[in-house]
Amino acid sequence: MIEVLETGPLVTVQDRGRVGFAHLGVPRAGALDAPAAALANRVVGNDPDDAVLEVLLGGLVLRSTVARWLAVDGRAVWLPPGKELRIEPPATGLRSYVAVAGGIAVEPVLGSRSTDTLAWVGPPRVAAGARLPVGEPRREPPAFDAPRPPRPGPLRVVPGPRDDWFAADALDVLCGAPYVVEADSNRVGLRLDGPALTRARDGELPSEGMVLGAVQVPPTGRPVVFLADHPPTGGYPVIGVVHPDDLWQCAQLRPGEQVRFRRAATG
Repeated sequence: MIEVLETGPLVTVQDRGRVGFAHLGVPRAGALDAPAAALANRVVGNDPDDAVLEVLLGGLVLRSTVARWLAVDGRAVWLPPGKELRIEPPATGLRSYVAVAGGIAVEPVLGSRSTDTLAWVGPPRVAAGARLPVGEPRREPPAFDAPRPPRPGPLRVVPGPRDDWFAADALDVLCGAPYVVEADSNRVGLRLDGPALTRARDGELPSEGMVLGAVQVPPTGRPVVFLADHPPTGGYPVIGVVHPDDLWQCAQLRPGEQVRFRRAATG
């Protein structure tokens, strides 16, 4: 077991997500910063599908009942029985990922150990006093040079499917100036303040399926990037979709920070 002594603003269990249930209204969930979660698992010798802890702004204190390797932000830590480990707030970004050799072995729900914060499907949020089961280590942590983390940059956006609902220059506006991350951003969506995107059509769409990374535009004209816990359907038009390889950045953007978009290359 891993005992949870303290938590910060939000700690959840996440794996690679709950796929195949959007038609039943169940979001995918999963780690927001997928490369960081994958690196944490690799460092301790886990499989890619093993569950980790996603920690918002630190504050997590753990104690293990068994000796285990843990990974915190890609660094291996040996935790003897009874020893405490404190996860400090990250120097940059918002979220840290903690992997335990053997994986967090809470009971899966619909084939995944991910916590969805929109409908609270999956394990409950991790609270002080929780005792989290862990699996048996599969292998020793590998000796390797950790790959460099991806470099941040503009969020590449693929136009459509509803870009025809906007003025002809709306994509140029989206990609022409920085947007500021708003404080009410969360695992559902990255809410942004900046130049409004002008509609070319009145009215609203019937609700239709939404995908991870969809840039939905409500009546304010300010874009929202849908993240892992986004609703399966939505009625506001989607001007474009953020490239999957760039979505990890949305997990680490703090309120008040700027982000830019760039039209994705085609062909």
